[in-house]
Amino acid sequence: MKLVAHTDGGSRGNPGPAAAGFVLNDEAGRRLEAKAFYLGETTNNVAEYTALVKVLESARKMGAADLTVYTDSELMVRQLAGQYKVKSDLIRPLFEQVNELRPGFRSCLIVHVTRDKNKEADGLVNMALDAGRDIEEENRGTGILPVKGQGQDAPDTHGRDAHATKKPVRLGVLISGGGRTLLNILECIQRGELNAEIAVVISSLSSVAGVERARSAGFPVKIIRKRDCADIEAFSARIEEELTAAGVDLVVQGGWLCLWKIPPQYENRVMNIHPALLPSFGGKGMWGHHVHEAVLAAGCKVSGCTVHFCTNEYDRGPIIVQRTCPVLDDDTPDTLAERVFEQECLAYPQAIRLFAEGRLQVEGNRVRIAQEGKRKR
Repeated sequence: MKLVAHTDGGSRGNPGPAAAGFVLNDEAGRRLEAKAFYLGETTNNVAEYTALVKVLESARKMGAADLTVYTDSELMVRQLAGQYKVKSDLIRPLFEQVNELRPGFRSCLIVHVTRDKNKEADGLVNMALDAGRDIEEENRGTGILPVKGQGQDAPDTHGRDAHATKKPVRLGVLISGGGRTLLNILECIQRGELNAEIAVVISSLSSVAGVERARSAGFPVKIIRKRDCADIEAFSARIEEELTAAGVDLVVQGGWLCLWKIPPQYENRVMNIHPALLPSFGGKGMWGHHVHEAVLAAGCKVSGCTVHFCTNEYDRGPIIVQRTCPVLDDDTPDTLAERVFEQECLAYPQAIRLFAEGRLQVEGNRVRIAQEGKRKR
């Protein structure tokens, strides 16, 4: 028996209320099963993997020999293909469970599709999120019965906040390396978690992996090297020129290693993420593995990351979001870096989302976060 499935998972908050769902059809397109599971509070990735585990288990019980699963989680597909490492302790058990289930089929393909080709599974997830409970299709063989305000033609809301109908915030992303932060932000946008769009990517180096990744994703990439400019003023002016031309609302530094003079019109509109808990372990020369080496040398029991507004000094400026993680006794700079990066993938989108919602109020060197519905004037 050959079966075809579509799976989806979503979290409103990441972490936040989450659900996982799947639609399972036979080769002729007849509906066999459609379910969604309310998961309580967890992350998008946990929800995506949970949906995949559930459909694999269901297909096994039905005696399927061949199974093709379509999902809009490109990250999950790449992890299962061995292209990306699974770094999250939350994801690893589910990743292993998927790999234990897959050999039970003669063939088991897991294929990435765009979200517009995954509407039924997406609709089920939204139903479960709205209801706060598990959902199961009752009219098997005829497709999903829409509930009030839902169904295949309902607005796509999972993972979106209440301000998603507003004009997207235009981001200018500054990189100097592999572009992992850029990809994380892009994935959050694609999942509907950020009401934003990437207007331009600026790299301070021409040969780093982030440049090719940005171009492959279809973004306009500008190379502005410090050594090609007469001084820091000229360097800063070139950056400002490209940001202004792209109509950027918020500048996001993602692994950007160059100090530049932020013009007045971008005050409190340039964010940076640092792989430690500022004001500790910051300043000139404190980037990448240098930070994690210093944290370990100091004997810290906790580390984490900091998102802050930039000033014209290294790692200074009002702190927006901080997230923590433990430092383990057997940590190396590399293992600690992986754990910190997991927190970075949550902290940066959170800070951008708060900016997009107009909830960040800067008072001196402090950032106050307004309650939802009470935006800054």
